[in-house]
Amino acid sequence: MDFSRPRPQVSGDVPSLKVTDITCRVLLAPDYDASMTSSAQDSVVVMIETDGGITGIGETDANPWMVKACIEAPGTHTMGLSLRHMVIGANPFDIPEIWEKMYLGSAMNGRRGMVIHAMGAIEMALWDICGKALGQPVHQLLGGAQRDYIVPYASLQPAGSSFAEYRDALVRSALDAKALGFRAMKTEVTMNGPYAHCGMNESYDRHTKVVAAVREAIGPDIELLVDVQYLWEDADTCLSVIGDWTDFNLYFVETPLWPDNIEEHARLAERSPIPIASGEWLSTRFEFRELIERGRIGVAQPDVGRVGGIGEAKVVCDMAGEHGLPIVPHCWKTGISISATAHLAFVVPHCAFIEYLPPRLCVERLRRELAHEELVFEDGRILLPTKPGLGVELNQEAMDAYTVA
Repeated sequence: MDFSRPRPQVSGDVPSLKVTDITCRVLLAPDYDASMTSSAQDSVVVMIETDGGITGIGETDANPWMVKACIEAPGTHTMGLSLRHMVIGANPFDIPEIWEKMYLGSAMNGRRGMVIHAMGAIEMALWDICGKALGQPVHQLLGGAQRDYIVPYASLQPAGSSFAEYRDALVRSALDAKALGFRAMKTEVTMNGPYAHCGMNESYDRHTKVVAAVREAIGPDIELLVDVQYLWEDADTCLSVIGDWTDFNLYFVETPLWPDNIEEHARLAERSPIPIASGEWLSTRFEFRELIERGRIGVAQPDVGRVGGIGEAKVVCDMAGEHGLPIVPHCWKTGISISATAHLAFVVPHCAFIEYLPPRLCVERLRRELAHEELVFEDGRILLPTKPGLGVELNQEAMDAYTVA
């Protein structure tokens, strides 16, 4: 199968446009809580301007100050060039060529990680420009939607500092999502490990009780996903716990092991009664290839910004499809990234769900206020968007209020 990075599918001549500038706005909510493990409390909005008066918008899920530095830093030699300078002057329709130019030209700055995350925001904004220039939604430029709707899942919000408070907050959040019509939801169960909530340290049987409480609250007909956020160091310990979760009919268990621990992933895959999902932190297809082929994960979770942009995420989806794996993208940012993820999902038939919370369920201020996406949520489904580009409008008041000088 051809795993080449997609280019905008255009009938007729490509519009003549040139990138004239790239600016980065670092945003931080004034009420952010440093004790939370939530990257939705800050953001970086990357805006690419063109000589045709069209501006594209991109975002990525990474430290916004670092992303800004990766994009704006000058270069001093041929393999450590500035991302910004490599893109200025290019035709935004040449997305595969621009991506490759950035990848090669910044190779000594980091072929994985933060530089790739920054490239993801730039690439996302280029797709937005192309759609706006042609008056077409991004999913149309990616080859056309494969369906009329996609199914989102709600990520449930924990709270409290005791086991009872934690469990009950997730149950309340589940009931709120159920009342809104969600057909799928994901509960975190993270009272131990690197993401441990509020310094909690509970026995693993308590984790099982949280999953049981959420399943009982939502009933048997709603898909339930569980995120344990790198809770265990080895397959045996993981299996000793999730072996008791088979009665809960889970769609997957997300990130039970550290993503670099490929051998333990493979051992887990051999014996796990529940599909294992992973990939939220990975950048580029190359990291996913290792996790898919050697780690043998059951569900791939590219994050559009982190993995390197919409095109690189599409390649990962194609790779997963070749291995018979469903896609459930990670997305924990504002409406910019949510929209980019949705457009990708509409052209990937094996994308089972996307991560999505309507503003009324969001705890983080930026997710509620920064961007208004076109997405229409009805009867537990997101309908096909029709506006040009990503279909996102920025709330300028929020941009001005939360921009860090």
